Amino acid sequence: MSPLPGFLTVRVLRGVNLVSRDATGSDPYVVLNLDGQKVKTSVMKKTVNPVWDEDLTLAVRDAATPIKLEVFDKDTFSKDDKMGDAEFDIEALMQMIQMDLEDIRSGTVVRTVRPGKHCCLADESAIIWENGQLVQDVLLKLRNVETGVLHLQLKWVNIPGNSEHRVLPCTETDEMLRRAF
Repeated sequence: MSPLPGFLTVRVLRGVNLVSRDATGSDPYVVLNLDGQKVKTSVMKKTVNPVWDEDLTLAVRDAATPIKLEVFDKDTFSKDDKMGDAEFDIEALMQMIQMDLEDIRSGTVVRTVRPGKHCCLADESAIIWENGQLVQDVLLKLRNVETGVLHLQLKWVNIPGNSEHRVLPCTETDEMLRRAF
């Protein structure tokens, strides 16, 4: 897929049944990585079922680049312990963004993404047209651990001046992202 500049807001809603890394309970936080950008949630104290409900924003240059997610247990006197990782892409969401959905009723599921061999989806993921905006609810099964699921909500934010969802060449995309920061 071609570059489509804009911002992705990832609302990290909650974690379910995360692994416990400390005797007194884990202190989890989430880190998202995309194209050298790194954003993270706050630390939730002594829980394996954290509720963050925090928005993290990433600048997207290429919708085909997967977003990497890691969960860590915050430790005071040693290196933070890894509590799992996952990867997800936004290609299905970007395909829907490029469509004209203005006449569709709010609350309509416009696409469903199914789990596959090479993705971390724990269940089907619905892309919904809600109040003039596309929203994708995502449940990710964490890898490299015994247990754990994260619930995310994805929303696309257009860069001003790109309201037609026009696909731009990389150099123009990079320039728009530089101006936006």
